[in-house]
Amino acid sequence: MVNTLAHRGPDGVDAWGDPAAGVGFGHRRLAIVDLSPGGAQPMHSADGRYVITYNGEVYNFRELRTELSARGHRFQSTSDTEVMLAAIVEWGLEQALRRFVGMFAFALFDRKERTLHLVRDRLGVKPLYWTIVNGALLFGSELRALMAYPAFARDIDREAVAALLRYSYIPAPATIYRGVFKLPAGSILTVRPGGAPLIAPYWRLAEVVARHGQNKLSFEEATTALEALLRDCVERRLVADVPVGAFLSGGTDSAAIVAMMQAVSERPARTFTIGFRDAAYDESEAARAVARHLQSDHTEIMLEPDAALALVGDVADWFDEPFADSSQLPTYLVSRMTRQHVTVALSGDGGDETFGGYPKYWWLERVWKTAGHLPLALRAMLGRALRAAPEASLHRAASLVLEPGRAERIGEKARRLGAALAAADAAAAARALDVVGVDDLALVPGARGTLHPQQFGGLETLPDLVSRMQAQDMATYLPDDILTKVDRCSMAVALEAREPLLDHRLVEFVWSLPAPVRRGNGRPKGLLRAVLERYLPLDMLDRPKRGFSIPLDRWLAGPLRGWAEDLLSVDAISKEGILDPHAVQALWSQHVSGAQRNSTAIWNVLMMRAWSMRWQNR
Repeated sequence: MVNTLAHRGPDGVDAWGDPAAGVGFGHRRLAIVDLSPGGAQPMHSADGRYVITYNGEVYNFRELRTELSARGHRFQSTSDTEVMLAAIVEWGLEQALRRFVGMFAFALFDRKERTLHLVRDRLGVKPLYWTIVNGALLFGSELRALMAYPAFARDIDREAVAALLRYSYIPAPATIYRGVFKLPAGSILTVRPGGAPLIAPYWRLAEVVARHGQNKLSFEEATTALEALLRDCVERRLVADVPVGAFLSGGTDSAAIVAMMQAVSERPARTFTIGFRDAAYDESEAARAVARHLQSDHTEIMLEPDAALALVGDVADWFDEPFADSSQLPTYLVSRMTRQHVTVALSGDGGDETFGGYPKYWWLERVWKTAGHLPLALRAMLGRALRAAPEASLHRAASLVLEPGRAERIGEKARRLGAALAAADAAAAARALDVVGVDDLALVPGARGTLHPQQFGGLETLPDLVSRMQAQDMATYLPDDILTKVDRCSMAVALEAREPLLDHRLVEFVWSLPAPVRRGNGRPKGLLRAVLERYLPLDMLDRPKRGFSIPLDRWLAGPLRGWAEDLLSVDAISKEGILDPHAVQALWSQHVSGAQRNSTAIWNVLMMRAWSMRWQNR
């Protein structure tokens, strides 16, 4: 089981077992802090009571170490793992967790109480899967570790397949397999002798959101406080005994991270950008301008389309659970290039959810203010008209007003808007926008369509639609899509990604602000932009949001067509028995004829098929 995760930890491997207790831990090491054997795992506490196997980083371990030393604890290494164990000895697990600032997934065995705890960080940066097979509780950072257990049953959950085709990911706590689960973010799973697993939260995003508006800072005061906090979040993530760099896309989030790196470090930050020859998808020029202004040590690689296309067949190796966010390809490529120079990379992930950066937030708010008061029957009629509009006409019209590349997949966007317009209320409209693929149960025989992202509790306390959409995405889309993508693509090449914008202290601070301040006085990401305006000229900030995307329409119509048709053949799908081959063929025929472009839906199906061939057929 441990050796299936060698890509996550190439620097060492070890295991520990207590046969009398029936417990075994394994660990693959990616050495970041304390490269000596003193940092190896599984690790025991000084008093021998606790054993831990742990993935992640606790960024405030130095302060905790100082405090614990004053309380009489002695340390044999400089690793954060040893500090975590001492903190648990001193304060108990839950109190220690509340003091940890970091990202982590770990298993802790209490030898005195014969109790096992599985723990995941507050926002779900690090993954943790678990299941019970023939009375044995299995857990690991990726599904492939569980699959290696001899009695593991690869029983596909059809509801998970249907959800994948809708959302491009499988919502937690479900996985592709029946009876196998993702541990929810901010939770502890506990197993005591003779008892069933119990899951309890130690941190609730709902409680954080419920405190919105309690911090009565002005916009200028909030900007200054955010700048100081962001500096601290970045500075803590620069602590490592290996080289550290940052992804730089040229967008607001990554630019803010690099600006803070430059502000707190005596040497130039190392930054990394991947460029594409296709100008509509290339952000390298903007990244280069930011790097030049901030004077970072910048590395850039320009990719021909063939370099990305050559990797398509490998995607299922990186994702042992089917996953279909197509930005997985550029994310892997920039991770691979970055790993050639550093072992840790800071990223701007979480900025859109924390500061309200996704265009859908502001777009739906405007649409609903304009059309939400109309009778439902009229909105439904408008929605049907949008969904039925000819693809070619939509594309021609969009090409007249949008920059090159922005009109791609315009039919998909129009159909999503149509579904939102036809929704009963604003909350249902927001849920409709979350369906990025295809919601057609004919594709998955036997599915009932019951698996959806869990609805965030406490949305009714929020004052506006944008805030409600942000909170929902932070609880679901962020850990299940964005952070899953970054974790798998970076760890596939043994690169540790660190996300300063997801420091829980920063998240709590931003949500504590009054809604107008938190929402940037009406500007998307206005609060974060106000910080960045102190470091970059405005012309570098006033750029349309692109996202980390690929020309999926053109690739599926051109160089990937043969690969796609092989995966989507009636014979291959029929033998597999998961999807309906004729429904899939109808979807594909619509796409290639141009009658209704369905790039995202097709990609979702292709990723399901590629995963099944790799992991089910072996």
